[in-house]
Amino acid sequence: MSKNNISNEKAWNYAIGIVQVEGIKPSSDFLELAEKEKRGELTNDDIRKVLIRKYKVVGDTTHA
Repeated sequence: MSKNNISNEKAWNYAIGIVQVEGIKPSSDFLELAEKEKRGELTNDDIRKVLIRKYKVVGDTTHA
């Protein structure tokens, strides 16, 4: 594992830990994306695209 991968893994673990401290449980889908990125199977851009596709709001149906 390269030095970059180690710091990348630590960054993911830190970010996920901070979210959990706030009482939010990351979904298993999100954790799998993070693991794939740690292993070099996905890039940050790949993850961003997956999350945008999954959570993109097509149109706001509520009116203020």
